[in-house]
Amino acid sequence: MLPKRPAETSVSLNELILNRWSPRAYSELTVPQEDLVAVLEAARWAASCNNIQPWRFIVTTREDTENHQRMVNCLKPANQEWAPKAPVLMIVLANLKKPNGDDNRHAFYDTGAASALLTLEAAARGLSLRQMAGIEVDKVRETFAVPDDYGVICGIALGYQGAADSLSPQRQEQEAAPRARNPLADMVFHGTFGQSSPLIS
Repeated sequence: MLPKRPAETSVSLNELILNRWSPRAYSELTVPQEDLVAVLEAARWAASCNNIQPWRFIVTTREDTENHQRMVNCLKPANQEWAPKAPVLMIVLANLKKPNGDDNRHAFYDTGAASALLTLEAAARGLSLRQMAGIEVDKVRETFAVPDDYGVICGIALGYQGAADSLSPQRQEQEAAPRARNPLADMVFHGTFGQSSPLIS
């Protein structure tokens, strides 16, 4: 079993949050269909403005060789180094329009919430994933016929964490690098923007 890399937090948190991280190394184990559907179902139940549910996912599995490769081709070169080994690849989209045709300024926020629930359900099932900003947006649109009123947000690689030695030396260093976050005091304010909150000691 691969070692866990729990986050060093200022207070006790749920283990799913503590142990969730974003590896680049994946084993070749297939993700059972039941688990794949479950992580997508978790996303379906995210909260959204007026229950519009703007998120959409284009999903490919390695068994579907042609479409899996089409999605690999939509990744930036740095992600093409490692992502092809992941048994599941996704593209995350957001409908930028409300049903009445108005702009939905909450679409990205709501789709992020859905992706977060997907991530936690994956962790609960022993799966790992890495969300990838490094995608070729125009190529995604062309390859998968994405309508203009949908934002192309990111890619996701999903599967079982693999051994870091399957990666290049540079990527191995990244996998082993300490997990870090900015201090909570830099994110939580009181009264006015930038004013330290008394909640944070």
